[in-house]
Amino acid sequence: MTVSRVLNGHPNIRPATRQRVLDVIQQLDFKPNSAARALATQRTQRIGVIVDSSVEFGPTSTLRGIELAARSGGYSVASVAVQDDENLTPEGAVSHLIAEGVDALCIVAPRSSSVSALRRISIDVPVLVVKAAKDPNFLTVSVDQQLGTTLAVDHLVSLGHRDILHLAGPLDWLDARGRERAFHTRIEQWGVKARPIVVGDWTADFGYDYAVNLKGIPEYTAMFVANDEMAFGVVHGFHDRGIRVPEDVSVVGFDDLPLSRHFIPPLTTVRQDFHALGIKAMEVLRAALEGREIPQRSKIPSELVIRSSTASPRVR
Repeated sequence: MTVSRVLNGHPNIRPATRQRVLDVIQQLDFKPNSAARALATQRTQRIGVIVDSSVEFGPTSTLRGIELAARSGGYSVASVAVQDDENLTPEGAVSHLIAEGVDALCIVAPRSSSVSALRRISIDVPVLVVKAAKDPNFLTVSVDQQLGTTLAVDHLVSLGHRDILHLAGPLDWLDARGRERAFHTRIEQWGVKARPIVVGDWTADFGYDYAVNLKGIPEYTAMFVANDEMAFGVVHGFHDRGIRVPEDVSVVGFDDLPLSRHFIPPLTTVRQDFHALGIKAMEVLRAALEGREIPQRSKIPSELVIRSSTASPRVR
């Protein structure tokens, strides 16, 4: 019983006793049998993760953060990607993972349509959705989208910009919708000109096509772009049109892709801590599985990284 409690991280073990057990485990090179543990506890120590589009940087980074946090806590991860061009539905993904014997489910980068589909399914394991808004049906954690957007807008306003365009992601994506709403809230608070947003598809190609099809130099002096890939496309398209960044238009992205610091000009962007998000998700799921008090829903802080794609607007 004492050995079992040590292996399962039970808190009510004296430190000296815990250390003696760990020493013997090391001496014997003991490896717990996961199949036997599953039979004894009716748990597989496996978390199922459904990713809405695994090709985007944010979802893949969030999945990686969850995998690292799960492994350090003695769990494994089984993941399924739900893509627009495939036949696997959210309902099918849940059925697949439940058949794998997962102890809990985590939904990453969800679209509102996917969350609506999940509400129609009866699921007998804890379910956590990575999204900003509270939900009566699910556990939730998120990166603070409102904070990141607010920091981006405040930075542009501090430079003197009063005409800012938002290039949004697909508004069925909850993160894109959160950034769009936060953008409008903040520019209204600043009294900045409210332009109709442009809705993109997350890709650099969309950003490029948007920029090269503009007629003349834009009237707005800055852009807040919902992700770095679209921002890359915008900067490339502006360059091909002879529109300079940041001299003619300042550009801010979101995500802080590894290439963002090496782009020309290096991109000002909002950094999300996906590793911390993974740790928080696992903390909440483990508490639910172990019958402990669920940690209060918290938002992982985001951070503005200022580089060379933003500057004060030129007098026109």
